[in-house]
Amino acid sequence: MGRHPMHCVSTYDEADRFIAGAKTFWVSPCICRDGGDGCKRSRHEVCLGFLKRAVSQPAKARKITRAEAVALRRYAHEKGLVPRPYRNAKDKSVTEGVCFCCDCCCAYFGGDDGYDKGRLVEKTHMAKCTHCGACEPVCYFGARTMASGELEVDRRECAGCGLCAGSCPEECIEMVERGR
Repeated sequence: MGRHPMHCVSTYDEADRFIAGAKTFWVSPCICRDGGDGCKRSRHEVCLGFLKRAVSQPAKARKITRAEAVALRRYAHEKGLVPRPYRNAKDKSVTEGVCFCCDCCCAYFGGDDGYDKGRLVEKTHMAKCTHCGACEPVCYFGARTMASGELEVDRRECAGCGLCAGSCPEECIEMVERGR
């Protein structure tokens, strides 16, 4: 976590707070979705900026309302996309927008461009877990795997998106501060 690339991972609750604190909203096509084979899971316009210059393709950006930004966040959640805030290049404490990413086309999942793991990490209460496997396919970072009918969790791989917690029918996964 020490290198602080421009991008990081967050939960939807955190993305909601970023949106709530913003005054203006811009949306543009995600540059990853426009390259290669495109995206198999969602539309292309999922890069939400709080400044026009902050979206991945400013020349293709359009201004939207807060209600449209909230609707985009809901859409992303329904599609199982990962909130990936991006920070100001000079002041990493300032979040300038949130791109909603998926594993089929986003370069950041490959790790080549780098991202910081989120400030939260999963905590699975294994005594409550029924090993149903519902959380495994939404863990795009490989922290959750099924082996011989049992869930195995590698917290070191958890990026902190919280999709696993939202998918668990037993509600035995919570997101806690990393390092706890």
